[in-house]
Amino acid sequence: MTRATVAQALVSFLANQYTERDGVRRRLFAGCFGIFGHGNIAGIGQALLQAGDELRYYQARNEQAMVHTAAAYARVSDRLSTFACTSSIGPGATNMVTGAAGATINRLPVLLLPGDVFATRPADPVLQQLQTSSAGDVSVNDCLRPVSVWFDRIMRPEQLLDAAPAAMRALTDPAATGAVTLALPQDVQAEAYDWPAAFTAPRVWPVRRAVADPESLAEAVAAIRAAHRPLIVAGGGVRYSAATGALAGFAAATGIPVAETQAGKGSLRHDHPGAVGAIGATGSTAANALAAEADLVLGIGTRFADFTTASHTAFADPDVRFVNVNVCAADAVRLSGLAVLADARRALEQLTGALAGWQVPDAYRRRAADLAAAWSSTVDRAYRLGHAPLPAQSEVIGAVNEAATDADIVVCAAGSMPGDLHKLWRAGAPRQYHVEYGYSCMGYEIAGGLGAKLAIGAEGEVFVLVGDGSYLMMAQELVTAVAEGVKLIVVLVDNAGFASIGALSETVGAPRFGTWYRYRDESGGLTGDVLPTDLAANAASLGAAVCEVSTVDELRSALAAARRGERTTVIRIATDPLVPAPDSAAWWDVPVAETAGLAATVTARREYEQAKQAQRHYL
Repeated sequence: MTRATVAQALVSFLANQYTERDGVRRRLFAGCFGIFGHGNIAGIGQALLQAGDELRYYQARNEQAMVHTAAAYARVSDRLSTFACTSSIGPGATNMVTGAAGATINRLPVLLLPGDVFATRPADPVLQQLQTSSAGDVSVNDCLRPVSVWFDRIMRPEQLLDAAPAAMRALTDPAATGAVTLALPQDVQAEAYDWPAAFTAPRVWPVRRAVADPESLAEAVAAIRAAHRPLIVAGGGVRYSAATGALAGFAAATGIPVAETQAGKGSLRHDHPGAVGAIGATGSTAANALAAEADLVLGIGTRFADFTTASHTAFADPDVRFVNVNVCAADAVRLSGLAVLADARRALEQLTGALAGWQVPDAYRRRAADLAAAWSSTVDRAYRLGHAPLPAQSEVIGAVNEAATDADIVVCAAGSMPGDLHKLWRAGAPRQYHVEYGYSCMGYEIAGGLGAKLAIGAEGEVFVLVGDGSYLMMAQELVTAVAEGVKLIVVLVDNAGFASIGALSETVGAPRFGTWYRYRDESGGLTGDVLPTDLAANAASLGAAVCEVSTVDELRSALAAARRGERTTVIRIATDPLVPAPDSAAWWDVPVAETAGLAATVTARREYEQAKQAQRHYL
């Protein structure tokens, strides 16, 4: 027995948790991010101080951001390692809700340790306590319940003996991982207890590779053999299971073309003969043309979100069938598909063996190659538009793509940039492409870049692509990067507003409403002069090296200089928000007002109703 506080025992427990896959063992927790208040400084704070490097503490500047950083670290680590995040009760805890939602939606493990109100209730109501007339056991931490895959509140020390292992089980489950919350009342954190030695002993959580059962494998093989125009849709599960090599081999052996979701982009090198690029609303014309013709879709590690399916309009063949390889049973039955419950790598290995000697027709292989080549030419033109006086966003993406090596990572999240990246980025390696698009959370970019860089260390550079709207929401983690000596290369694309929603507003009959950063005009609208916001000066004030450029050639030079440098660098470049990326030839369902007094809205509604006719249920 060891006598220690709940917080001390928990920190020691976390420091001794490990994952193991394919014989490789790693620490489950690389450290703990935290911002302290009265609800956690005397408990978790004291325990982290006492533990030292047993569980390294990292000081964050925003609670939402530290959860993003942990999630990004987990993504780059293939979900085998992550961070814990601690906050005080009150606004610190509720600030983590957005980050927790993003982690859970993207199936990324993050442990949240928010402080909570007193379990003993010596002086209700205490500071930051939520009072309701209907319940006495509710706190603001209950906001974290719906965005957590596991939630528990530790009201007595001995509850931790069961709750902590249960939390680890949830974090290491590839089929159902996400944010896990252990709410810790501030008095319980500081309470002492006699802990069994086994509780804090090293423990390994094996991450097993499930194989497909013979029956579903045989059905999948028969369906593929019967297909004439099959298409693979590769999702994030391909990357998290380290199945990219198996996918490349399977595509080469069978000739089935491979399209990629946002989470799955990079599953196949862009120059692989089977690669046809991104699919769906932000996809390539090559992948979407093949999707429209496909008589069988083999989904591997994808949940077929609305962008992937173009809101159920992408797969147009009336007799199209789906075969879904996934570790998550709920995702495996999407679109009424044949479920193959298995690890992506194991399933691909099994399918490759079972389909030995079978290939798609030569004419179909040539068609896929021709479509991919045509799209590649489109990307070349987008990268070198030569638009003036301000460059187009696609030219900025092209310059960063050319500057990035296979060892580097590009990070992005919200706005028009993720869609343009999905279409245009030429991924050379699985981890090179890192875009948070399950939640599309503005503010993720710099915090996510920090997590990605902590994961790869000196192995490569991290390029953060962020728009001015997202930058203004959460730039604080530049301070954390500077404080920790973590180098980021941030490309700040300034278009004086929200280019993404501006473009969308044009299609839904609300042209550019509320999407510019402008002064009010004489009529009270926000259409006056552009605001004099100096984002470069802001970045410099946060400790970053700053470079302002005007042209794509200057951007290329600045990127090269930033790579040679040792400091976090922010490169600010203005772009023209009215120059779109190449069209994906796909649709996204965003309802338009059914009745309106604006001509633009009436026209948009008519176009919406026409497009919606192609939407279908896959039964």
